Amino acid sequence: MLVEVGYAQAWDLAAHAPWRPISPEEARERDAAGLQYVVVFRAEGRKAPLEVRLVSWRDHYVGVWVYDVQGRRTHDLDMRLLDDPAKLLLRCTVGWNYTGPEMAEFDEACPRITVELFPDGKGRRTEEPRGRYGGAHVTVPKVGDDGRWLDKPAFGEWPLISAQVHGLTEPFLVEITEAVDDSSRGPAPATCWRPPSPARPGPISELFRPGVRVTDGYHPEMTVVEPHRTGTLRVPSGLLAVSGPDINRGNGPHLTIPVTPGEYMLDEAQARHTYHCEWEGGPVTRTDTLAVRVLLSDTPAATWQMALRPDDDPRLFQEGEISGFITDGATGCFADAEAWEPLLALFEKGLIHGDPDLAPDVHQDNDSMFLLRTRDQASGGELAAFATTGDGTYPVWVGRCEAGEVVAVVVLVEGTPELLPGGGATTDT
Repeated sequence: MLVEVGYAQAWDLAAHAPWRPISPEEARERDAAGLQYVVVFRAEGRKAPLEVRLVSWRDHYVGVWVYDVQGRRTHDLDMRLLDDPAKLLLRCTVGWNYTGPEMAEFDEACPRITVELFPDGKGRRTEEPRGRYGGAHVTVPKVGDDGRWLDKPAFGEWPLISAQVHGLTEPFLVEITEAVDDSSRGPAPATCWRPPSPARPGPISELFRPGVRVTDGYHPEMTVVEPHRTGTLRVPSGLLAVSGPDINRGNGPHLTIPVTPGEYMLDEAQARHTYHCEWEGGPVTRTDTLAVRVLLSDTPAATWQMALRPDDDPRLFQEGEISGFITDGATGCFADAEAWEPLLALFEKGLIHGDPDLAPDVHQDNDSMFLLRTRDQASGGELAAFATTGDGTYPVWVGRCEAGEVVAVVVLVEGTPELLPGGGATTDT
């Protein structure tokens, strides 16, 4: 059997075809430079590829996609290059077991098994025997280091990983195909594969800019109003904590962010929208909070970055993955990190136990998502708790000015709103 191997700059997901074929020499140069490229393995007489290898060393990533004769992806291998340049972590594998030739690729009812592995020996195996509709069985995968870590082959020496999947147990011939003339230039189209990256911030600055039009996914059109200011937060230690307050005492906050010691404004991004209310029998206009913020400077944010927890490694993140603080009580808080323990104790006394003697140290605004503020008398540090719209993990976005200084810390209390076309946004972020 003859297996043809070709190279390209990218793989077009919509066309199921390589985009801008390149020569093996150019692929070797891109590999050495860490640039993105793909390798396509095809069998003679077969329309769909056997497998596609997607490489981007600067993103610490190499993936392998395996296809059946119908052109459906059946296996997805996600490997990461970490600290050892000779080893690859088998970060994640997904296998789809299509129940028949008529089942569409990635059908929601398709049985699948996902295995996630981590460098510390931990992992998770999720079996969905009836796809997304039938529930999941989660266990700990029994994978040793020999199955978790793979030797990184040199360029041109990668095996056909899917050989056994396709029943190619006998030796086969490999033929390197030369690139054909291709007039396509410029950036790859949006339909081309790109390496996985963590969640992106979205239009955070615009949520605090009156007149901008957005949608939160539930309401087709919302108009941003003036930020609602609810008080200040003292951070004398210069270390801002962002965390869920429902955390085991003694473990410290989920996230900490170095800032200049001081007292900073607390405010909220709000948007107004109108909807038909059956109870009122007509249109009703209301204002909802989209985000809460600690504003450290009036200087606009030039960039937004997701704050990471101490054990986070961005090289391991899946596409769109988030990290942040965790809450089981639909509550988050900003606080002075060095006074975290006494502030947390005051929070529990005030909110959970309803201590009436805490009143002088508690600030509450009925029109705000901020629901309680406490102050540690010994240090002067403060904690401001705010409501979220549910439990789970909430990313924390850190805005920095052109000089790299922190100017704002923001938490989106429900998802990431999207700008509407012509929504009044300006070019600064």
